[in-house]
Amino acid sequence: MMTVRNRFIFSLIFSLPLLVNMIGMPFGFMLPGGDWTQFVLTSAIMAVAAWPFIQSAWASFRHHHANMDTLVAIGTVTAYLYSVYALLTNRAVFFESAAFVITFILLGQYLEARMKDTASNAVGKLMDLQAKDAEVVRNGQTVRVPLAEVKVGDVIRVRPGQKIAVDGEIIEGSSTIDESMVTGESMPVSKKVGDKVIGATMNSNGTFLFRAGKVGDDTLLAQIVEMVKKAQTSHAPIQKTVDKIADIFVPVVLIAAIATFTVWYVFLNASLVNSLLFAVSVVIIACPCALGIATPTALMVGTGRSAKLGILIKNGEVLEAANTVKTIVFDKTGTITVGKPKVTDIIGDEQSVLQTAASLEAASEHPLAAAILAEAKAAQVTAAPVTNFQAVEGQGVTATVNGQAAFIGNTKMVHGTLSPDLQSQMNALQKEAKTVVVVGVKGAALGLIAIQDTPKASSAPAIVALKKRGYHTVMLTGDNQRVAEAIASQVGIDDVIADVLPGDKAAVVAKLQKEAPVAFVGDGINDAPALTTADVGIAMGSGTDIAIESGGIVLIKNDLMDVVTALTLARKTFNRIRLNLFWAFIYNTLGIPIAAGLFAGLGLILSPELAGLGMALSSLSAVASSLLLNTTKLQTKQKIAA
Repeated sequence: MMTVRNRFIFSLIFSLPLLVNMIGMPFGFMLPGGDWTQFVLTSAIMAVAAWPFIQSAWASFRHHHANMDTLVAIGTVTAYLYSVYALLTNRAVFFESAAFVITFILLGQYLEARMKDTASNAVGKLMDLQAKDAEVVRNGQTVRVPLAEVKVGDVIRVRPGQKIAVDGEIIEGSSTIDESMVTGESMPVSKKVGDKVIGATMNSNGTFLFRAGKVGDDTLLAQIVEMVKKAQTSHAPIQKTVDKIADIFVPVVLIAAIATFTVWYVFLNASLVNSLLFAVSVVIIACPCALGIATPTALMVGTGRSAKLGILIKNGEVLEAANTVKTIVFDKTGTITVGKPKVTDIIGDEQSVLQTAASLEAASEHPLAAAILAEAKAAQVTAAPVTNFQAVEGQGVTATVNGQAAFIGNTKMVHGTLSPDLQSQMNALQKEAKTVVVVGVKGAALGLIAIQDTPKASSAPAIVALKKRGYHTVMLTGDNQRVAEAIASQVGIDDVIADVLPGDKAAVVAKLQKEAPVAFVGDGINDAPALTTADVGIAMGSGTDIAIESGGIVLIKNDLMDVVTALTLARKTFNRIRLNLFWAFIYNTLGIPIAAGLFAGLGLILSPELAGLGMALSSLSAVASSLLLNTTKLQTKQKIAA
């Protein structure tokens, strides 16, 4: 099948002689062969360039459905068939009307396709970021292999100025890495042993070795590309409404065209040719092509721009839902806070408390457990073997340590009671925004460990910006009320819901949804149900795979200011969609009366070819309007801070 570009070129070549003929007629110049030459040229256009419109219209008719191609096909075929009839009966023909309409419509579609390519080139640019090969260390030798041959577990050497091939973790050396091409973050990031690296980012000055963790379709870049592709080919719910309107609009237009012909020919005694011209003009000018592209083009531009900023909006449904959000709920650890807590205080016999705690937490991946293990390592305290390990949801863990039943968790592990001295110290520590865990043996408290996780630098500015925009902010956490309120006070969050079990987060979100649409921002495995339940789930890019998969929006840079950017861009994109649809409706509404000859007495007449040109320009304007999203100013961190 010919591309839109080739169909346009074909139609243009065969239309140009018709244009010369039309311009030359007043001066006595006509094409050799006269009307028969026009018939041949127009027949070629109808058979090649216009044929897909006719096929689409026929298929829709067979399924009792009308679409935009229906109007194009009916208008041009009517003009063509009448001209054939006129040619055979020695009457005036208007083959050029059918030919020019097809040419102008294809011009509009071609320019629209070109602009869509411009709007969606984010995917192509992302694909181009991939490294072509990698220096893999095998059997003590460094060998260069194609990217497709890199496997999980391979050790890869990266030199200054080289692209990082795949995702992984540094095992030797350090460097500064430019991650802007993937995350949108302009400042280079310092990396050392244990830090994660992202495929397609650029190494700046150091040489290091890293172990491949994700390759092929599992890399962050590959996932970004896939998300952007899906987003740009998805449909926002508003598009379904537009499609329903188009289903009704097309038959109405056909009725209007028949009525126009009838009024002019029967009641106003106009000639058959002029009556047909008015009717055909109505069909062509009313073709709602702009309605069909108003939503997808804005969606493509909006999601493409967000991808460049390190924000992945997965589909049109998410984008439209983001436009309705009134309440934003935040997880605390790893979302509002850095997520790397440190032990600040140990109450009781430090050696005994720390060894018991480290033994119980040795197999845990919780951030608080990591803080305890890091403190034990720094204090050279060795964890003891444990048996009978058991996790108690919402409370902590128990196990046998050194032959004694031990536990670590919240005060529920000691049935909510502590000695007055320990309770007083716990209260004081919690007022300092520290999380306090109880460590004990044989059902009694052995001591306390205070752990503190500080807010991210971006948290307070982001909350301020969101509140300025009218959003209600809520912190939802499993931590205790005192610590949660202290953190919330530091960053300016409106409400706090604390002491929530992991499994209950989704229920809390569902309850809040009864009052207003909710966005939930989180990063952990236990956030996945809440991310899915919320009207819009916003996952931090540094979070777990399951959280990222559950989120409708993914923030690659792990920066809460991107919540502001994502919601702002979603709102502006949806507003652009509504603006495009408004002007498309206005265009059709104003165009139909003119095309029908309502103002013919004032000398305002719209021929079919001009109607075709107007329709093409209408479609073009919808695309151009969408592209303006690329120039829309978004609030930045610097401006907020200022």
